[in-house]
Amino acid sequence: MAESTVAFRYAKSLIDLAQEKQKVEEVYKDMSFFRQVVGQNRDLMLALKSPILRHEKKLAVLRAVFEKRVDPLSFSIFNIISKKNREGIMDIIADEFVRQYNDLKGIQKVQVITTVPLTDELRKQFIDIVAKATGKQIELEEKTDPNLIGGYILRVGDRQIDASIRSQLAELRLGFLN
Repeated sequence: MAESTVAFRYAKSLIDLAQEKQKVEEVYKDMSFFRQVVGQNRDLMLALKSPILRHEKKLAVLRAVFEKRVDPLSFSIFNIISKKNREGIMDIIADEFVRQYNDLKGIQKVQVITTVPLTDELRKQFIDIVAKATGKQIELEEKTDPNLIGGYILRVGDRQIDASIRSQLAELRLGFLN
């Protein structure tokens, strides 16, 4: 079975259980914390993905790092995942949980890439336009890339609007070549 399908099922079960126990916010914070820790510690994720380490050792690592820092409900899921030998996809499960949490709460993640940091006015315009189009609460992630020359790239889910000067120059170049 594909990892994404397995991750979806674990995340769905976890979000359903968290809703039942009225601990959705706590589990969300724990999954975000897990993503942050494995994102900053490559060796931890490599250990969890290692086919050489037995799951008892992986569970001991998870226990040492997370047991005292996360809600018991969240750690019980870590325990179950470890017993099923699925530690290697825990990062995917955490990502999927956050995605399902955002769907549940009506939050849309949006990324905007510009050449310079956004002003408050531009930030508000981006948020208002996307909120109106999606009908969801917007969580804006801003990045800067001086290679764009000017304009912006806006990513909403799996859609992208590329209004950068770099892409317009590339289109012109293709037009001249043809």
